[in-house]
Amino acid sequence: MQDKKDNHQHGHRDRLRKRFIESGESALADYELLELLLFTAIPRKDVKPIAKDLIATFGTLHKVFTATVDDLCSVKGVSENTATFLHSVHALHCRAMKGELLQRPVLNNWDRVLAYCHAELSEEKREQFRVLYLNKKNCLIEDEVHAEGTIDGANVYAREVMKKAMNIGATAMILIHNHPSGDPTPSQADIDLTNQLRDASAALNIEIHDHLIISRSGHFSFKSSGLLV
Repeated sequence: MQDKKDNHQHGHRDRLRKRFIESGESALADYELLELLLFTAIPRKDVKPIAKDLIATFGTLHKVFTATVDDLCSVKGVSENTATFLHSVHALHCRAMKGELLQRPVLNNWDRVLAYCHAELSEEKREQFRVLYLNKKNCLIEDEVHAEGTIDGANVYAREVMKKAMNIGATAMILIHNHPSGDPTPSQADIDLTNQLRDASAALNIEIHDHLIISRSGHFSFKSSGLLV
């Protein structure tokens, strides 16, 4: 009986892999793509129920990959090793996108910038303020986390942002922070901070290309909205 069950699982895995190879990711449902990954993490078990439970619990694939290890382990069948594996896939994805940003001027690849920011920050539980430091060719030098705070705030110091820019020879910056509430609309404190950083950078002849607020529902651009001139 066990051999029959094992053969069925192997047959299902082979069929799913073949469908993915021949037809691409669009031919698979979200839980089936997740199954493909779980085949590696859990080699000797039917992972379809686990994949379906993960998506039912967290809502989307992105939320599965950005959930905490403890939250992932709360799903039946998910061990700490499996949770760590899922986290590593997300980390690899973010690292790959960052690598793409390092290779070419970011202003020519704005969609990639936004995709990277959303992957890194849209599901963060606490507010985080980051700066993408750019060289004179507008290529990424460094992605620096300057502050992490509570669910609704992080302390940012203009002198630290500018000190870092001077130390690494940056000539431009993109400011980024997230709103864990889900609403990317800037607060008055966000506007005040942007103006403070704009004035400080202008004195050093460093350009701020934009300030982006990232949330799970979208993003807000200070540049596009006329709040950064």
